[in-house]
Amino acid sequence: MRVAVPAEVHAGERRVAATPETVAGLIERGFSVSVQSGAGVGASFPDAAYESAGATLVADARDLWSQADVLLKVRAPEAHPTLGCSEVSLLSPGATLISLLQPATHAELLEALRAQGVTALALDCVPRISRAQKMDVLSSMANIAGYCAITTATTEYGSFFGPQMTAAGKAPPAKVLVIGAGVAGLASIATAKALGAQVRAFDTRLATKEQVASLGATFLELEFEESGEGQGGYAKTMSDEFIAAEMALFAEQAKEVDIIVTTALIPGRAAPVLITQEMVEAMKPGSVIMELAAENGGNCALTRKDERGVHNGVRIVGYTDLTSRLATVSSRFFGNNLLHLLDDLGNAAEWNVDMEDEVIRGATVVHNEAITWPPPKVEHPAPAAPPPLPRDPTSEEHILEVKEPAKESHLGKALGTLLVAAVLVGVGTKAPTDFIQHFTVFVLACFIGWQVVWSVTAALHTPLMSVTNAISGIILVGGLIQAAGPDFTTMTLASTLGAVAILFASINVAGGFLVTQRMLAMFRK
Repeated sequence: MRVAVPAEVHAGERRVAATPETVAGLIERGFSVSVQSGAGVGASFPDAAYESAGATLVADARDLWSQADVLLKVRAPEAHPTLGCSEVSLLSPGATLISLLQPATHAELLEALRAQGVTALALDCVPRISRAQKMDVLSSMANIAGYCAITTATTEYGSFFGPQMTAAGKAPPAKVLVIGAGVAGLASIATAKALGAQVRAFDTRLATKEQVASLGATFLELEFEESGEGQGGYAKTMSDEFIAAEMALFAEQAKEVDIIVTTALIPGRAAPVLITQEMVEAMKPGSVIMELAAENGGNCALTRKDERGVHNGVRIVGYTDLTSRLATVSSRFFGNNLLHLLDDLGNAAEWNVDMEDEVIRGATVVHNEAITWPPPKVEHPAPAAPPPLPRDPTSEEHILEVKEPAKESHLGKALGTLLVAAVLVGVGTKAPTDFIQHFTVFVLACFIGWQVVWSVTAALHTPLMSVTNAISGIILVGGLIQAAGPDFTTMTLASTLGAVAILFASINVAGGFLVTQRMLAMFRK
């Protein structure tokens, strides 16, 4: 089977559906690969790199499209600017197109693909289930877009993101509001926090609260018993009461924050308007709105797709090519997602568009000269409750069997306590005074050490032990005193134990400092 990778013709698109690295992966999977000349130049992948990876370069777009059994593309097919025809018409009947297609808003494209007799898989329709994460292009691109939204905002915002204090003055940290805590939103939160900003976030799905908090941001929560969790990890449309409270929250936040990042999308619908003109006018001059939902209309009422506008001193950025601005890494992620999808399709040796497979069925929008979108709803059964533990029908015998070990346990504890008390009484009445003093210190040290370790949560045991082990220098001093003894030439029990203490304490000290240094290195940039 021949896989073809064309150059993207969409204005401003610099990504490519396959990199030299993924071309090598395609060849390993049994495909022969053709790449259009210049397809990877925008993403910094020269033609020579594709040839070195084993691809065949094809200069003419018609030849490339016509010889493809499988065509990998980033953007949906559109009118070719130089050939004067639709890209769909360049496909051979029976070929398979894999691309971002947005079938919910491109009904005419689906009909054209059906009439051409091709099979089409929409990468933006891959179900968001655990098994399909490795081929989830939307998540890969959203992660990059969220990062790029913040880096772009740094050039638009007229100050530092993190707090600064210099001889020339000081600057407070930027206040950032992220609306929508999906993949793009979380990436924006992480990037803004890394730059030192004060970040707050809102999402209708309370399940994201823990994720937001784990990144160090403040989660803004409305006191509503209503979940915004929709299908596939997306948000759903909320009630009028919830929306009213939500808008009031955004109006209040708009007066305080310096940067707003909007990411809210509802599948198959226009992006909801969450930032009104009144909210924009309430923002401080020099503030920035980064619009990540501009492709679907935008969450800000004043957003203009692919434009940067200014209203009342507030910069509103509606770029839809943020992922393309990081074309090199975007193409790598995109190509790797495609490799995993081709694995599910059986690769060259066992190619099969299996309509019984949930992932393949969900992504397939045209097949066998029929439009197959939207896919049928898949009901995932709720996890089965664990079976009840078997019980002995002879309840009296069962109760006796359970209670008896408890009695033995209490009896054992009581005997142990009496034995320890007897030993302590014997030591107190028979041992010399010096020994009693040392023994008391030993018992107290054991008790305090036990309480210090076991009273701390298990997650902090490693940093705790790295410090307490370093404090073992005290044991080193005591061991040296005992090992020396009254006579350096005579080995007594005390001097032998002192030498053993020196050995183990030295290991503790060295290990403690080593662990501490390794932990500190994790936080150094």
